[in-house]
Amino acid sequence: MHYAELNRAWAELTAPGAPFEIAIQEVGGAPIRTFKNAPPNVRALWLSTAQFAERDYLVFDDERITYGEAHRQVASIANWLMAKGVKPGDRVAVAMRNYPEWMLIYWACACIGVACVGMNAWWTAAEMAYGMTDAGPKVLFADAERIARLDEQPGMLGDTLLVAVRAEAPAGAASWAEVVAHGGALPDVAVAPDDDLCIFYTSGTTGFPKGAQLTHRSCVSNLMNMMFAGQVSTLATQRATGVTPDPSVAPPIPVTLVTTPLFHVTANNCGAYATTAAGGKMVLMYRWDAGEALKLIERERCTSAGGVPVMARELISHPDFAKYDTSSLLTVGGGGAQLQPDLVDKIDKAVATARPNTGYGMTETSGIITSISGDFFVDKPASCGRAMPTFEVRVVGDDGQPLPAGQPGELWVRGSSVIKGYINRPEATAESITDGWLHTGDVAYLDEDQFIYLVDRKKDMVLRGGENIYCAEVEAALHGHPGVAECSVFGVADPRLGEEVGVAVFLKPGAEATPDALRQHCGAAIAKHKIPRYIWMMDQPLPRNANGKFLKRELRDTLKVEDAV
Repeated sequence: MHYAELNRAWAELTAPGAPFEIAIQEVGGAPIRTFKNAPPNVRALWLSTAQFAERDYLVFDDERITYGEAHRQVASIANWLMAKGVKPGDRVAVAMRNYPEWMLIYWACACIGVACVGMNAWWTAAEMAYGMTDAGPKVLFADAERIARLDEQPGMLGDTLLVAVRAEAPAGAASWAEVVAHGGALPDVAVAPDDDLCIFYTSGTTGFPKGAQLTHRSCVSNLMNMMFAGQVSTLATQRATGVTPDPSVAPPIPVTLVTTPLFHVTANNCGAYATTAAGGKMVLMYRWDAGEALKLIERERCTSAGGVPVMARELISHPDFAKYDTSSLLTVGGGGAQLQPDLVDKIDKAVATARPNTGYGMTETSGIITSISGDFFVDKPASCGRAMPTFEVRVVGDDGQPLPAGQPGELWVRGSSVIKGYINRPEATAESITDGWLHTGDVAYLDEDQFIYLVDRKKDMVLRGGENIYCAEVEAALHGHPGVAECSVFGVADPRLGEEVGVAVFLKPGAEATPDALRQHCGAAIAKHKIPRYIWMMDQPLPRNANGKFLKRELRDTLKVEDAV
């Protein structure tokens, strides 16, 4: 393989005077690796796309919005927000499916120094109420489904102004038409690199989601890391193979099929940012369906598709795959979870024009930590790639001390993409970030080429189809049932979603509760995807260690799926 060429290209692209030159800057009291040539904020990124005015930007069903129209609407939204008293440093929440309005609101907030709160569209009314209280947004943009949840708990809105999107505006709410008709030039607002850009929620180990503070600096750094990943891989491969592109042929304009929710970094910070910066087109899906995805790929000439691994797998294995023209695809893969090695090979063979790619990251790093694609991914299909240039990497033992290459331990990273912290949660911030080092909660090791391999999770978490589900959150919901004495939640391997939620339950003496009754109870407290698929009703108290903790690994390894209900 071309690892010597990769190292040479890496060094050249990050050297003094190069496009991705690295500088050390103190951020939050810690020395942080940054890109010297990074834009100062996301406002500058958005303004740079005005040059693409005539190109299609957002496609949803039969709707098309050009960059020119998007800029007009973004300016109107920004002016309307400021007219309603929203100021830099305030928060505005978005609770809706992947409609074009999502991205327009996001860019408008970014341009006036307002933090956009991405609310999980799967949340129940109770979870949504928690997010509203925690984030305290001045304005909430919501679609019909989320407005219905407001009706379930009318008090959750409080003094927040509601804007109805693709829905009839309730009494006291504003309409979307009113917002985008406000008009005017984009307000001139100064935005600092370390101002909050957005608040994305990640499930909490205590049962409550944590609002991660992604900054302008962290999100710009993530974008540049992705740009670097593409360039370094291409340059190294070209040099090693001697095959260079024809300079007279312009590279294709990116067309990205957006399959995952925009309230996550996978779709927003990775898919939307990279596509927008290049003047590309985003093709939005209402919900995932592999057959519909194939139609859109053919119709819109998509150059990239994926999402979480299950989507890539369902796409290439769809019975109608061969009936559609997928020759526009250049990459298939995604993030949110590790691509299984067999899927890397299947992607490489299924689509003649496309290469497999993935990135490992998390909300707390505003997107990717690593990236791997093409020949490097085919050669190391079990790896998630090298850490990007703005990251320092440590693999540490339980004592926090670095471990040698090849030895697994918890992965810590430090760099300009790491979040500022969690809103209203100083203890959680201090627990997760030490002197700028983020404790990822993932157990990994490094090989001789500095490629990272994930082997386990230190966090008590289930990763279902790219969604983090913390076991304590599900356990808290189950303990709300009067009949539950003990329960222990853990991940169960699943070929489609990676993991499903499983739980062992021991009832109180004399109590009665069926698995379906427990699921129905959970449905009132937590989102649908968190409800346990596998339930084992135990006739004895759950096994514990000497410290009284449940032996989750023992349960997971001994309980048989066929015995679950």
